[in-house]
Amino acid sequence: MGSVIKTQWAVTKIKQPLSSQEQASTVRRITGIGLATNLALSAGKLLGGVLGNSLAVTVDGVHSLSDCTTDLAILLGVKYWSRPPDACHPYGHKRTETLVTIFIGFALVITATVMSWNAVMSFGEPRTSAPGIIALIAAASSIVIKEALFRITRRAGKRIGSSALLANAWHQRTDALSSIPVTIAVVSAMLHPALIILDSIGALLVAIFIFVAAWRIIAPGISQLADRAAPQEETAKISAVAAGVSGVHDVHAVRTRYYGMGILVDLHITLDPEMTVRAGHDIATSVQQKLLAAELGVEDVVVHIEPKVEER
Repeated sequence: MGSVIKTQWAVTKIKQPLSSQEQASTVRRITGIGLATNLALSAGKLLGGVLGNSLAVTVDGVHSLSDCTTDLAILLGVKYWSRPPDACHPYGHKRTETLVTIFIGFALVITATVMSWNAVMSFGEPRTSAPGIIALIAAASSIVIKEALFRITRRAGKRIGSSALLANAWHQRTDALSSIPVTIAVVSAMLHPALIILDSIGALLVAIFIFVAAWRIIAPGISQLADRAAPQEETAKISAVAAGVSGVHDVHAVRTRYYGMGILVDLHITLDPEMTVRAGHDIATSVQQKLLAAELGVEDVVVHIEPKVEER
């Protein structure tokens, strides 16, 4: 006999769980702020790169423009993954969020590929004009603004347990980090014309930053789609919580898999064979409630009851 209890889960402890509608509202609000910011930054860096004669800043502007694509993907995706469970999707629609997360990663790969190609091709092009001050202003401003946006987005992603929002936060962070070598390259090229090649090298470093960030986003997403189990130490904690419930003699056959940022669990417990069905059900319910309240990221639990085998 088993049953399922569902609950909302957030990465960090909050006073009261947020409803799906509240989570979706948070995602839309934070992503909307990011979209508006990225559009403004893209325009500023592209303008600064072109007018300031800096390939690195121009390429960095394209990176910011790619952030707009992922912002739009989240705004469209949240309408679907925030829907409640239905007959066709009894576990809800969280896999959509994972797919959006993976899309963000691949969008980064495409962006980095184009950027690295342009950077490599620029090495053979003769360039004599050093970058202008407008390019420096655009690059330096991006570091401050995108770091602030990263912190805001990451905080919200952790609070509501959104993998897509967290992935987008790290997308914002890559833009802030990538602007650092860009700024250094622009300053160097401005100080000494012979160092203008650093502008192209800076653009290539930006692309490398983005490739690394893309892998860190894609790998966990694909792993979740493949029903990766929770780490062994997390599984051990889940077993310990279940075993600590009064009346439970043994916990075994514990299986876990990620669903969005939550964990789905099914496990077997052994009880006194003379126990009534009602008493057994109450203990199973207690195991479920303890796991859901244990701040282990458990989102759903299925408990299978077995009679304790008497030793002879």
